Amino acid sequence: MCDTCGCNVSPANQHLLEEGGKLAKDSQGNTSVEVLHSLLHENDHQAAHNRAHFDAQQALVINLMSSPGSGKTALLEKTAEQLQGRFNIAVIEGDLETENDAQRLRNKGVRAHQISTGSACHLDAHMVHDALHEFSLEGVDILFIENVGNLVCPASFDLGHHLNITLLSTTEGDDKPAKYPVIFRAADLMIISKTDLLAVLDDFSSERATKHFRQLAKAEPVLSLSAKNGEGMNAWLDWLMQALTQHRDKLKQAPVSHHHHTHSHA
Repeated sequence: MCDTCGCNVSPANQHLLEEGGKLAKDSQGNTSVEVLHSLLHENDHQAAHNRAHFDAQQALVINLMSSPGSGKTALLEKTAEQLQGRFNIAVIEGDLETENDAQRLRNKGVRAHQISTGSACHLDAHMVHDALHEFSLEGVDILFIENVGNLVCPASFDLGHHLNITLLSTTEGDDKPAKYPVIFRAADLMIISKTDLLAVLDDFSSERATKHFRQLAKAEPVLSLSAKNGEGMNAWLDWLMQALTQHRDKLKQAPVSHHHHTHSHA
């Protein structure tokens, strides 16, 4: 996991970083906690610049988050197929290594840029900014940022995006929103994916998953779909088109976006 976001700080070892603690200062005498806070502050500053760039291009930017293997790339492949000729989408892919997912999307005719994060367990605003130097958004209606598969850190970093979507696969267990509240609480939409498998999975309940989501005080919509057989895709595309329309209406009223992002890290 990464050493920059604070995800290696736990309640059990935090005392080591506090004043008087063994690791309170680094070898240069800098306060460790201040270094982490400074990194997050710089990330937010960069995210604001990213957002201004996205807004100038009239692009709606969606941060797609989930655990590994929940079907993010498959959903984007199916979305690209069904939106072809109607809207122009592009994707920034985040993975520790390989270009596999970006290549899958390119094979579907989608412009995709791969970010290899190395050991970092999430994307940050600086990685996205660097990608934008190599990746023109001209003519792009919707940019998806497919974050690293991880149910913890991606929710804590503003990338400059406008909306968060969290996927929950039917293969994962319907209690994930209760176990990983931060990433589901950040969601503007929860998608229950791989519904084609419900016929053979007797231990997953979409109703229970939605109940756990609602218990986080979330009134945002929940959609169930299968990118494999197309079930639920129309509702997803309708949500997407409505989100794009609302976003562009907002931009007409206020050219500069004022999206705020709340960190979960202490």
